[in-house]
Amino acid sequence: MKEHNLVIWRFHDHLHARQPDMSKIGLAQALGWDRYVSKQNPQFYDLPPVTLKELAKDVEKRLNLKGIRVIGDPDAKVNRAAILQGAPPFRAPRTMQQVDVVVAGEQREWEGVEYAWDLQSSGEHKGMILIGHWVSEEDGMRLCADWLKTFISEVPVEWIPAGEPFWRS
Repeated sequence: MKEHNLVIWRFHDHLHARQPDMSKIGLAQALGWDRYVSKQNPQFYDLPPVTLKELAKDVEKRLNLKGIRVIGDPDAKVNRAAILQGAPPFRAPRTMQQVDVVVAGEQREWEGVEYAWDLQSSGEHKGMILIGHWVSEEDGMRLCADWLKTFISEVPVEWIPAGEPFWRS
């Protein structure tokens, strides 16, 4: 970088300040959920009823993932969903009260994950699908690159997918 006088500016967190958040829009599009935005609350998605297991498999397939983590009864029917992309602190418990399932990038295991486990353990038909922080924001970063191209012409703008950082044994 120094040899070529390059500057790298991480725009990631600024992206979340845009309303609506491009990372959420990108993930919703990648999941095919953009047509299911709730008319009552645009923070939620009213999906066709499906089991948690079927939804998890669909998420894994659409995002081309090798593995995800899921909490909840695999046979529970879910349809009201929320996306918590990235790693938003303290939002899962409040959000899970209003939906059947949350698709999240990551959650603190002593907070959001534990809350989801407590709900499941108490007989609530709620679910949480964890896909990974990077993965949850990747399609939003693609949208960001497309947006930057609309007003930056002096230098090339290219989206380079980060991919899934983990391997499974």
